[in-house]
Amino acid sequence: MAKELKDLEQHKLIQRIVTNDYPVKITYRWTPYANTLIPIIDALKEWEIKHRQEVLKK
Repeated sequence: MAKELKDLEQHKLIQRIVTNDYPVKITYRWTPYANTLIPIIDALKEWEIKHRQEVLKK
C-alpha cells in the first residue's frame, strides 16, 4: 500500500499530511487535481450499472 500511496502522491492525486503530534499521525487528502478524475469515475459507474448483468454471468 505504501508504494501505491507514493505513486498517487507523485502524480499529484493525493497530498500527504504529517502532524507534529506524538505519536506522529499521517493522513492523506484528495487534491484539487484529483477532481479531474471525477467525470471518468462517474462514467465507469454508469457503465457498470448498464452492464452489471452481463459482467456477472458465469
